[in-house]
Amino acid sequence: MDVHLVSSIDSDEFTHLTRALSRSTLIGLDAEWKPIRSQQSTFPTVTLLQLACQLGDDPAEWDESLVFLLDLASIPLSSIWELLKDVFVSPDILKLGFKFKQDLIFLSSTFGAEGCDPAFDKVEPYLDITNIHKFLQHKQGKKVSKDTKSLSAICEEVLGISLSKALQCSDWSHRPLTEEQLRYAATDAHCLLEIFKIFQAMVVKEGKSCNDVKELHQFNLNLGLKDIFQMPDGDNKLAGTKFCNALDIVQATASSEDCGRIARGLEVIRKTKPMDESLWKIVRKYGEKLLLCESDRKPKTSRKKGKKRSSVVAVCKKNQLDSSGGWQGLPPWDISLGGDGWPKFLCDVMVEGLAKHLRCVGVDAAIPHSKKPEPRELIDQAYKEKRVLLTRDAKLLRHQYLLKNQIYRVKSLLKNEQLIEVIEIFQLKISEDQLMSRCTKCNGRFVQKPLTTEEAIEAAKGFQRIPNCLFDKNLEFWQCMDCNQLYWEGTQYHNAVQKFIDVCKLNE
Repeated sequence: MDVHLVSSIDSDEFTHLTRALSRSTLIGLDAEWKPIRSQQSTFPTVTLLQLACQLGDDPAEWDESLVFLLDLASIPLSSIWELLKDVFVSPDILKLGFKFKQDLIFLSSTFGAEGCDPAFDKVEPYLDITNIHKFLQHKQGKKVSKDTKSLSAICEEVLGISLSKALQCSDWSHRPLTEEQLRYAATDAHCLLEIFKIFQAMVVKEGKSCNDVKELHQFNLNLGLKDIFQMPDGDNKLAGTKFCNALDIVQATASSEDCGRIARGLEVIRKTKPMDESLWKIVRKYGEKLLLCESDRKPKTSRKKGKKRSSVVAVCKKNQLDSSGGWQGLPPWDISLGGDGWPKFLCDVMVEGLAKHLRCVGVDAAIPHSKKPEPRELIDQAYKEKRVLLTRDAKLLRHQYLLKNQIYRVKSLLKNEQLIEVIEIFQLKISEDQLMSRCTKCNGRFVQKPLTTEEAIEAAKGFQRIPNCLFDKNLEFWQCMDCNQLYWEGTQYHNAVQKFIDVCKLNE
């Protein structure tokens, strides 16, 4: 563990920090502040921020990590605000923390007091050590504790080392910091990386990571710098590697006055160096997102314990609709994103009845592959099939960032009202010609040409029984191209068509 105390943006340590961040795809976060009395009506001021950087992409080469201790009592906060903000939300850096939400609240207050606006409000992608610990307990056959253990206890159990917390409540605002304080702060951040290594090794060994990460595009060596910047995020590892090599040259020859400018350019550099594929798979399956809402920015003066409300859900609900009630998410059905110009939906088990209604009006609506899917299974299916996930489960909203906000919580209880709600929210254009144009059993399309009675009888052999009374009515039969289910325009068909004409108000 190589520890660097950063007390000035004009120092070699700060230059080393910017270079390390440009090459890191995994960092551990922690913060320290002077303890305050619980009855105070203000947040404490964070005076030290720890960033443990894991260099390189290959876990087999993770023999060394760098820990940077940012002395926030000495550095002008406005000079590092943009750098930290970019790191906190960079999609190419997985952030680790131990109950880091409180740290984020205090950091946001500290920077906000110095005029840094907007203050920090989110960290993504993020993975909490408490959840990693529960995963490891489960995989090792241990009983998963409902109570969250301390970081010291987790280190002793997972790493077999004793992590002293004697200096946790020391005066972190006093300068200079003692060697013991610096060692304590660095160890707190570094141990997050060590715990993650064990977690990642177990995930890779058991094949638990997702398999739906997009393949990286081939890189054209003749592309210019402008073309590289215009490429989608995560498209090119080679571009990132070459540009980061160029960064090393720039930083080696730059004057100390240029450090700030280099730091501000870090976000652009990060876009050209995507996260390693194996790490991104873990983010897709286990990644989280820290979000702060307005209530988090005010110190809680009351000692009464009330029911906690997830800030993630609150923010997602707030951002889900704009002022006119319209959808705000990025449409996966957008042609420019590889869609076909029409929205497709995935209805979870709580709104499976809505899926059938959507199919009846010609809308592509799938259901989960399993009867009791885990949230991550739903997320993966929606991601792979480019669908908007419809649900009534408010807890699923906390996974919005994995689908670029493509999760919608249906508010209505009755199926007809749910159908109208989805049509209005997503501005679907339903016509009478679309009614009963999809298979209500499997969501498939019908063959383009109707079958004659003889063809229908042949197609139904050993599969489906057709009532004899239909043979004399000269009906047209339609067959699903996916499940081979046969349909005909009988009384039930006409009643269904009329029902949805009335529900969708197509005669008005």
